[in-house]
Amino acid sequence: MQSVNLLNVINDQLPTLNRSESKVAAVILADPEAATRSSIANLAKAAKVSEPSVNRFCKRFDSTGFPDFKLRLARSLASGIRFVNRNVDPGDDVTAYTAKIFDSTINSLALVRDRISHERVSQVVDKLVQAKRIYFFGLGASAAVARDAEHKFFRFNLPVSHHDDVLMQRMLAATGSAGDIFFIISYTGRTRELVEVALAARERGATVIALTAPDSPLAAACTLEFTVEVPENTDDYMPMSSRIVHLVMLDVLATGVTLRRGPEFLPHLERIKASLKPTRFPPGKQ
Repeated sequence: MQSVNLLNVINDQLPTLNRSESKVAAVILADPEAATRSSIANLAKAAKVSEPSVNRFCKRFDSTGFPDFKLRLARSLASGIRFVNRNVDPGDDVTAYTAKIFDSTINSLALVRDRISHERVSQVVDKLVQAKRIYFFGLGASAAVARDAEHKFFRFNLPVSHHDDVLMQRMLAATGSAGDIFFIISYTGRTRELVEVALAARERGATVIALTAPDSPLAAACTLEFTVEVPENTDDYMPMSSRIVHLVMLDVLATGVTLRRGPEFLPHLERIKASLKPTRFPPGKQ
């Protein structure tokens, strides 16, 4: 019989945690391997809670204390299938791993929903509404998110494009200007090329918005950071829930821009939808 995966247990109990416990959980889930090497003092500092709060968190999850908790956490990491998803165990059948992937994504979405800054969402929407041109940049898994962003935002009747080629990103950043928005998407925020592009665009007077991790090099390089914390380690595992979270955040921004444009903008969106009708069979037809 397989032992219970501690990371799964923490994810499952996220909705029931109090404020201090949620802070500790966020730090652990964001980088569980680092947590296994951390001292209780460093973990408490990272979570912005007291050391007794960390101890209480550990005991909540049936550990005798922080050292015992770290040992169990290390065992949970070892049981995950590296490079696929840390919630999946080697012996999982299709019923088990399907449910786990859905559950981990749902938990990540709920965690971000409860922590997102509505003030920051409003600030980003303001910038997007005022833009004369928007460039969406992403590399790797984030390139697909950038492409989806272009598909949504071109509807707002302003020049929008996505780019996943570093050379093109660098050239566009070098020719940016005031009124341009470079919206850079990176889960880790540690991709050197994207940080360099962000700095180059800012030097030209453009606005740089980063959908990325808090306290990352990219967040520090941008004009306005739009950060989200997703409990996923993409250094070791395939990007999954982080990609879905970023797609949903772009849905939030697109909705905000639509509402900010007001009712007079709706006929424009209606014309776009109407243009697709001739390309589709009527409902129920095969």
